[in-house]
Amino acid sequence: MIELIGSTFILAGAIFLFSAGLGLLRMPDAYTRIQAGTKASTLGNMLVLLGLAFYHPGWTFRLILVGYFVLVTNPVSSHALSRAAWLIRTPMSSSTMTDALAADEERSSGEKEA
Repeated sequence: MIELIGSTFILAGAIFLFSAGLGLLRMPDAYTRIQAGTKASTLGNMLVLLGLAFYHPGWTFRLILVGYFVLVTNPVSSHALSRAAWLIRTPMSSSTMTDALAADEERSSGEKEA
């Protein structure tokens, strides 16, 4: 029964990892690709690690450390990549409604001048 539960978590994680890869191919611009890759791969990795914990209970502490590392580094790296893409003026998709970073930039530059 434990192997079935572990296999189910690993399969669910593989589905999320596949959807992350599909999102990288299908999204229209760099910013949405970064989001699709980060969110789905983080959840997929967590589910795979949980499934491995069921298969190998002795590895649980190490898997928790790996999970913590993934939870800390994925959001930070995606933020850094998207911020760098914005700073070098990577074009956004035509369907993008607002540029929140540009609004923040205008607000902060207005505060500096005052």
